[in-house]
Amino acid sequence: MDQPTQNITLHIEGMDCANCAMGITKSLQKSGMENVHVDFATGEAAFYIKDKNTLQPAIKSVQSLGYKVIDSKLKEENEGKLSSIEKRFYLTLPFTVILFFSHMIFSHEFILNQPLVQLILCIPVFIIGIMQFGKSALGSVRIGVPNMDVLIFIGSSSAFIYSLAGMYLYDAHEAHNYLFFETTATIISLVLLGNVLEHRSVKQTTSAIKDLSALSVSTAKIVGLQFGKEVISEISYKDIPVGAILQVNTGDKIPVDGEIISGEASIDEAMLTGESIPVEKTISDKVIGGTILLAGNFRMRAEKVGNETTLSKIIDLVKKAQQAKPNIQKLGDKISAIFVPVVLGISIITFCLAYFAFHIILQDALMRSIAILVISCPCAMGLATPTAVMVGIGRAAKKGILIKGGNTLEEFAKIKSIVFDKTGTLTTGEFLIKNLVCYNSSEQEVKDILFQLEQHSSHPIAKSIVKELKGSTATKVFSSITEEKGQGITATDAEKNEYMIGSFKIAKHLTKDHSHNVYILKNNSLIASLDLEDELKINVKESITFLKASGINSVLLSGDSSAKCNALAEKAGIVKVYSEQSPSQKLEIIEKLNSQMPTAMVGDGINDAPALAKATVGISLSNATQVAIQLAQIILLKNNDLSSLAEAHLISKHTLITIKQNLFWAFFYNIVAIPIAASGFLNPMVGALAMAFSDIIVIGNSIRLKTKKLN
Repeated sequence: MDQPTQNITLHIEGMDCANCAMGITKSLQKSGMENVHVDFATGEAAFYIKDKNTLQPAIKSVQSLGYKVIDSKLKEENEGKLSSIEKRFYLTLPFTVILFFSHMIFSHEFILNQPLVQLILCIPVFIIGIMQFGKSALGSVRIGVPNMDVLIFIGSSSAFIYSLAGMYLYDAHEAHNYLFFETTATIISLVLLGNVLEHRSVKQTTSAIKDLSALSVSTAKIVGLQFGKEVISEISYKDIPVGAILQVNTGDKIPVDGEIISGEASIDEAMLTGESIPVEKTISDKVIGGTILLAGNFRMRAEKVGNETTLSKIIDLVKKAQQAKPNIQKLGDKISAIFVPVVLGISIITFCLAYFAFHIILQDALMRSIAILVISCPCAMGLATPTAVMVGIGRAAKKGILIKGGNTLEEFAKIKSIVFDKTGTLTTGEFLIKNLVCYNSSEQEVKDILFQLEQHSSHPIAKSIVKELKGSTATKVFSSITEEKGQGITATDAEKNEYMIGSFKIAKHLTKDHSHNVYILKNNSLIASLDLEDELKINVKESITFLKASGINSVLLSGDSSAKCNALAEKAGIVKVYSEQSPSQKLEIIEKLNSQMPTAMVGDGINDAPALAKATVGISLSNATQVAIQLAQIILLKNNDLSSLAEAHLISKHTLITIKQNLFWAFFYNIVAIPIAASGFLNPMVGALAMAFSDIIVIGNSIRLKTKKLN
């Protein structure tokens, strides 16, 4: 019989690229771990383990690669403090600044230009570079998955060794032509800066599960007997047994899934089901844990508790969706797998040919070989992505678009399908009068009745009706206006006519047509019915049209009714519609679409959480639930205007173009410079200037993105 498996999650510090995650994945798999998923953005490694005794050796194998494994408690204690990568960057910064600017003073007598002084200033930075990149680079080479740290380590180390060789092989005057200590320090500090920026941009993506769990109540009111009398007492959410009778009052969150056994209520289920209009419930109706009781009170029988509730299952779906996300390899990492061994090979071949075949003296042969490594320094390649990402994210922020991390820009640029939730995403959450049908009564009279009576209700539908009918000149006088929770509003006029406004419940003895939202009765006769529709947000149709012109399909995915979804889709210009979908069904649809093409999901509710986590890119609005905001990689600050979605796509597209241009230049520079260095025609000072020039071109091209016209 197989041993039971246990799901383990490790928090790992030091990952800065997709290849780092690939290396850790390979290491854990070698240690016997199953279903390994490593996400360098969140810094987590999740896997299944059969034998607990194999966990510590697995952790040691990860640490041997140069990464740090920390426990959850330590991670929580360090929240808000500087991370290790930030501390290392700030430690290297002053030494790098001094070295960089002292190198601009072309006086050999200047104290900071003395070889020994430069060496002393460089050593602390170089040691930090070894700590940050060296161990990781060697570990990645050992397991056959070279990462960007290999390039960084080779570039900084070769410049350091080149400088040391210059100090000891040449006299004091000539040595200055071979000192590149500032290059070593600059490489290390710039790459650390890039890592700091990336670390900060994705820091918020790990708290979604915590926010989801916070939606559960901590205690509930349980009804019991004590000395033969009914007693209501508090009980911990975790201790609620199946079959328990619970009391729920106005404003409470419903603690667990169950059935109403007495009372009536108006419940806001929008966050979990996508239903835009509060749901009226009474005896025998089912209720969902985590939803909010807007009005009324009731007693319920607990049916699903603990991990069986709908909310708990959504949390589980989110966890699984996050773990199933594919690793995203950055373009620089893809190049490095080929670039690193090629450069090393060229450097070794150059030394052998120069010294053994052409009989060039040892010092010159060595300098040619090291010059190749110096000129191949990945400084420009390291800057190519973070500088473009920094500008792209900055431009997006000015447009009211918050983007979490460079990967999001790259992935969103490749999107071929965007899935929209309905309520709160395409609609404002408010309602417009779609159709008013009157029976034996004038339209004006019905509107006057609605306007005057609905002012006495705090129900969302009532507020929308009053807002739309504002300005009515109604003069009818009503008395005895009362609102019965779960029923509607009743009133009497001066002629003793009785009126009632409510849901189908008040008219079910008069009609079988339950398709309307509001029914109006006069003296127990149906005089009118009212249909409402969700109000569409600004620029929805224009945004959908733009996406279509850009080759992106738009899909509507909602928990709301088919009739409402189809009507809205027609107005917005959306062809494909999925209606009446549960959170698990939404997840299945996203998985299916993802398998066909890169798919983004735009949502704002708890019911969208698993789909947002599973989509290639999750997009939310700033007034959405905290769970949706935490799970989304893009946040749109303009809640009632979807035009920023099109802007986000254009910025992502042009940022990716800029990254590709930067990487092309950085790579092209090396292709041209390496043969020149191998031939011995590259003066070290010219090489340093050329390397600096390549950095300037990369940074300049990225800055151009700030004002570039997007189309």
